[in-house]
Amino acid sequence: MYFAILAPAFLVVLGLIVDGGAKVRALQRADNIASEAARTAGQAINAGQAMTGGTKEVDPALAADAAQAYLGDLNGVTGSVTVAPDLQNLTVTVSLSWDPLLLDLFGALGSTTVSGAATVTLVAQ
Repeated sequence: MYFAILAPAFLVVLGLIVDGGAKVRALQRADNIASEAARTAGQAINAGQAMTGGTKEVDPALAADAAQAYLGDLNGVTGSVTVAPDLQNLTVTVSLSWDPLLLDLFGALGSTTVSGAATVTLVAQ
């Protein structure tokens, strides 16, 4: 009787530990992907204006295309790019799905979406 009560409880605790760690890794992965996509998008500047000595500004269309191209190489990752009105900052937000391993057996969790975001600032020297 004692085993019948404690065995499921131990499995639930083990599931919380394993799946909790997996969710933290999924969140970190989302943040890392957002950072890399933001770095890629941040390199898409208005080249014509920059080469003539003008202000270095992010080209919103090129930045969005660059980030989407980066995200397109990854399975199950979607994202969006927002360029600030000053054309010096941009933010990339990504979403990906995460599936629990052990807690799904108990029906506690299903597939969950995690998201990450990164902001970059254009630095001209």
